[in-house]
Amino acid sequence: MSDIVGGSSHNDRFPRASGYNPDWVRAAVSGGANSLWLTEWLCEAMDLQSGMRVLDLGAGRGASSVFLHREFGVEIWSVDLWFGVDERAQRIRDAGVAASVFPLHADARALPFARDFFDAIVSIDSYVYYGTDDLYLGYLMRLLRPGGRFGIAGAGLLSEIDGEPPAHLREWWEPGMACLHSAQWWRRQWTRSGVVDVELSDALEDGWQYWLQWQNAIAPDNETEIRALEADAGQYLGYVRAVARRREGVIPDDPIGLIPVEYERYPLRRDAGSVNNPEKFTG
Repeated sequence: MSDIVGGSSHNDRFPRASGYNPDWVRAAVSGGANSLWLTEWLCEAMDLQSGMRVLDLGAGRGASSVFLHREFGVEIWSVDLWFGVDERAQRIRDAGVAASVFPLHADARALPFARDFFDAIVSIDSYVYYGTDDLYLGYLMRLLRPGGRFGIAGAGLLSEIDGEPPAHLREWWEPGMACLHSAQWWRRQWTRSGVVDVELSDALEDGWQYWLQWQNAIAPDNETEIRALEADAGQYLGYVRAVARRREGVIPDDPIGLIPVEYERYPLRRDAGSVNNPEKFTG
């Protein structure tokens, strides 16, 4: 059973999330998905334990970070690039969790953490914006201890679109939508990286209906997206998640930084003089 309560969405599929004040949830909206629903769904497969160090990557305005600590007792490093840290920090303080939830402003490709620092990493409706890079998973897994779990949940595809998007999605589709992928795509992408063992990759049953419910609750004027979801009716659009464990004995490569080289001077052309004959040297 689900309904619209206080201008936000309540859904019995997500009992933990439904315990939060709908006005608080609405005030922390940072994207097109209900971050608490997705976080609860992901954590059903994450086995988070009290005291773990967890990176909430792409945390938006911090609702998922507060939820993770309150529900599972984990310490959270709440990182986002698009949303400023001050508002997120105030939300964290007002929730009474500032001693265990640490907000940072950082780029996902330049994270300021030590190797093997985290026990788990989660990313809610964010990873598609940077994680489709073939090399990114190896970069991120440097920060996760061997055996630690990594999980993502967010908007995606139920099956890959081969070529142009179908006619019923073209009004809504834009070039940036190319980052959306299916659970099967994520399993294949992560498996071939060699740094993780994929434990789960799936789609949320009736996920498109939850997506539509949330849009009607928080953005009823977003008619283009609502029409696309209604027309699609779960053919392509939905919510996907994937969970993997960092392999023991595999050490991800450090990112390439500045490679030291020493300049050597040579003539540019074959018919030029030598370095010791400067009047003919053209290099």
